Amino acid sequence: MTAIETPEREADYRVPALQRGLTILGMFNARVRSLSMNEMAERLAVSPSAVYRIVQTLVDMGYLQKAGRSAFELGPQVIADGFVYLASRDIVEVAMPYLNELRDRTSLSCHLSIREQTESLYLYRAFAPQRLTVNIPIGTRLPCHSTALGRVLLSALDEIELSQLYQHVRLDDYPPPAPRTLPELQQLIGQDRERGWVLHRSDYSTAIATGIRDHSGKVVAAINLSGPDAVMDSPDAQATFLHALGQTQALISAQLGAPGLA
Repeated sequence: MTAIETPEREADYRVPALQRGLTILGMFNARVRSLSMNEMAERLAVSPSAVYRIVQTLVDMGYLQKAGRSAFELGPQVIADGFVYLASRDIVEVAMPYLNELRDRTSLSCHLSIREQTESLYLYRAFAPQRLTVNIPIGTRLPCHSTALGRVLLSALDEIELSQLYQHVRLDDYPPPAPRTLPELQQLIGQDRERGWVLHRSDYSTAIATGIRDHSGKVVAAINLSGPDAVMDSPDAQATFLHALGQTQALISAQLGAPGLA
């Protein structure tokens, strides 16, 4: 006969040190910016020696940092781990209904991505259930310089930032129409930045992408419409889809507080 799990039995699987470490991180908030080791121990109802190794481990990993002689505050690793996720989650939640509506209006797939170094990370897709449709799974990473979404994301960088990002990256391993040298990439992104949108063809499909701007006016994400060449090849169709994409971009950017769009 199998034993029934009880709260007491489940407690046997807990890791006290991990539990204390997470509890310590949770002690900090907008009102409590710093704490001494004695204050942490007091809140945990344990001795300072019981939290010493935990605090030192958190310091070594960057989750806590010294604030004066005897106090500690949250370290940069907390922000590094959490910022991209939280910001991306907000963008997804804001963009989702607009991308779904755009998908329904155009019968084309829509994607949302952000840049992580030289890669475009796909955060959301509005699936278009038709033959020959283009649907990139969420979580996919593609090189920025070889996709419409990625090139839009790179347009947020100035020439110096773009050069620094790609100074040690080989570009000649990618097939055309991707740029094969840094000067080619700089010229291409300069044109994209001036135009404000990118059209890219690959593998019998076409994608049109543009940028999502935040309250500072900076491009923080990109959205696209993508579909088979047979649907998107004519100039009239491209103009229609670009107009619809621009309307959606403005609506999402306005929700993020982009200047002049609220």
